[in-house]
Amino acid sequence: MAKLRITYNAPVILTFALASAIVQLAFGRETQLQYFAAWPEFHDWRGYLGLFSHVLGHADWNHLLGNFSIILLIGPILEERHGSPAILGMIAITALVTGLVNVAFTDTFLVGASGIVFMFVILASMANIRSGEIPLTFIAVAVLYLGREVVGAFQDDQVSQMAHLLGGAAGAAFGFLGAGRRPASPTAPPRPAPARPTIGEPRAP
Repeated sequence: MAKLRITYNAPVILTFALASAIVQLAFGRETQLQYFAAWPEFHDWRGYLGLFSHVLGHADWNHLLGNFSIILLIGPILEERHGSPAILGMIAITALVTGLVNVAFTDTFLVGASGIVFMFVILASMANIRSGEIPLTFIAVAVLYLGREVVGAFQDDQVSQMAHLLGGAAGAAFGFLGAGRRPASPTAPPRPAPARPTIGEPRAP
C-alpha cells in the first residue's frame, strides 16, 4: 500500500490563504489599514501598495474565514485548470481594478478578498465554456450572486458591493477570454451504416 503524504497542491491559493492568516494574526487594525487597505490618498508608497495588498487584510476573523472557506474550495480546482501563473495574474488584476475603483469613487478604506471570491465564483461557473457558447450555470450564478449585490448596494451595511460586482465582472472577462482560446464543442460525425453483404458473397463469420 502506497504511503500517503500531504502535498502543497495549489501553491498560489495556499500561499494566499497563509499570507492572509499571518496578516490577521500579526498585525492590529491600525497597521492593517496602513499597509493592507486600499485608501484614497497617495501621499506615500503605502497608498500604492494598498492597491494590491488590500486583499490580504480583513476586518476580522469572520470576514477572513468567510472569504477563504470559498477560496480554498474553488481556488485549487481553478489553479489546476488554468495554471498557477494565470491564477496569480487574475488575483493581481482583480485586486488592482477593485482598489483603483475604490480610491477613485469612494472615500473609504477597502479591505478583504471578497472581490477575489466573486471572481472565482463566476470563473468556476464558466468552467466548460467554449467559443460561441454561454453556459446556463454562468447565467444562474450571475443572477443569484451579482443580483444580490445590486440589491445590497442600496443598503448601508458597510460592505463594498462595488468590489464584489467588479470581481464578478473580472471573473466573467477571464472566462470569456479563456473561451476564445478553446474550440467550440466538436460534434460527433454520423456513424456510417453497416455494410450489407451483396448477394452471392459469403458473410463474414
